[in-house]
Amino acid sequence: MATIFSKIVAGEIPSYKVAEDEQFYAFLDINPLAKGHTLVIPKREVDYFFDLEDDEIAAMQVFAKRVATAIKKAFPCIKVGQAVLGLEVPHAHIHLVPMQSEKDMLFTNPKLQLTAEEFKEIASKINKEII
Repeated sequence: MATIFSKIVAGEIPSYKVAEDEQFYAFLDINPLAKGHTLVIPKREVDYFFDLEDDEIAAMQVFAKRVATAIKKAFPCIKVGQAVLGLEVPHAHIHLVPMQSEKDMLFTNPKLQLTAEEFKEIASKINKEII
């Protein structure tokens, strides 16, 4: 059975796409910790991040770096934090979160409530910075 993330990649479930290439897909987290909170996933469905092939992990990190660089330009911050948790959805993914402090990466923090228009604006702002 396909994961929710595989359905997003297939276009069966809508998402706020930030970036995409032949192997990976980046889209806004719908329960963001901060404006610009983005998920990076492999298009190939793999549950556990460390079950990806070595070359896939390396390529995914390079793709995530491009996205993180764009997030930092679109939403000026000290750094863009990266987290690999992966218990809530059985599909490997990286969280990229703009940070002003390490507390911004606490997943127990209240999530932002954004409108569809705000999500579209955020995704567009990041996408324009992708190189």
